[in-house]
Amino acid sequence: MANLSRNFLNVLKGQLNLKFHPRHNSTSSKLVYAEHGDPVKVIRKETEQIAEPQPDEVLVKMLAAPVNPADINTIQGKYPVRPPLPAVPGNEGVAEVVEVGSSVTTLKKGDRVVPLVQGLGTWRTHTVISKDDLLKIPKRMGLVEAATLTVNPCTAYRMLRDFASLKPGDTVIQNGANSACGQNVIQICRAWGLRSVNIVRDRAGIEELRCFLKELGATHVLTEEELRKTDIFKGSQLERPKLALNCVGGQNALEMLRHLQNGSTMVTYGGMSREPVTVPTSALIFKDLRIKGFWMTEWSKRNADSVDRFEMFEELISMMTNNELQGPAFKMVNFEQYKEALMNTMTIKGMIGKKYILEFK
Repeated sequence: MANLSRNFLNVLKGQLNLKFHPRHNSTSSKLVYAEHGDPVKVIRKETEQIAEPQPDEVLVKMLAAPVNPADINTIQGKYPVRPPLPAVPGNEGVAEVVEVGSSVTTLKKGDRVVPLVQGLGTWRTHTVISKDDLLKIPKRMGLVEAATLTVNPCTAYRMLRDFASLKPGDTVIQNGANSACGQNVIQICRAWGLRSVNIVRDRAGIEELRCFLKELGATHVLTEEELRKTDIFKGSQLERPKLALNCVGGQNALEMLRHLQNGSTMVTYGGMSREPVTVPTSALIFKDLRIKGFWMTEWSKRNADSVDRFEMFEELISMMTNNELQGPAFKMVNFEQYKEALMNTMTIKGMIGKKYILEFK
């Protein structure tokens, strides 16, 4: 009789496990690094058991996650943010809800979401995350636009919104215009009725690049050499810029400063040339120029639950679903071939700032 009771309990436990733990023995894959260094050498692929969501958590399956330069720098140990090791890389991406915890009412299976927290580690097939750290997005939103929503479009949006009182017809000048962020700046300027002067390095195929950026909405596309000689601001073609956006530094940034209106601002958000930003004393005293810096990661931390943040997401998503704002030039890379995405992001060459995006199938 005792044996029968034990057998009955074992069967009952098995039924309960089947009911409440449907992912028993299910595993997911993730990329991990335990030390800083060359991403191709220090990153390895691991498997782990898929966790059960707690009442206020959501289990998601990643659909796509970009490889950003900041991700590479983080793995190398050269970025201000250093997650505890071992760590899973990846700061943004788009996922599909697989299962929700018992107290989650705002999301359901099949919803598409993007993570709102930094350092989540999106280079994995599945993850469990708090419902409060997810933003539901429309399913009609493009996969690339969704996967890259929270970094470059937000950076472009905030720089155009927060550092100058711009109105339709005003001019913005930027360098690194063919970067992912630069492409967003061009399109948002077009949507808001702003004129954009876009500086790029000279290269083979420069006319092709010029056409590409003008199709996005660029008013003018100049090489660094052309910027030194241009007279577009001296005639009636274009008012001098009220805002400059700098991700290059060095002489390139100085050339942009020369063309700004008095009382204008230059915002630095990157340093691709690895040369310092040098500002003439006369520009500060006689032109009253303002030199600012911007880091999207810090802004998001300070404004995690702010109205401004969610109004920004709402406007960007609206622009994307209305085809006013498209994702960057990209290449999808199967998750299994992740090293291709790493190597190409570290040695990116060519006409356009192409984004490599891990695709999870």
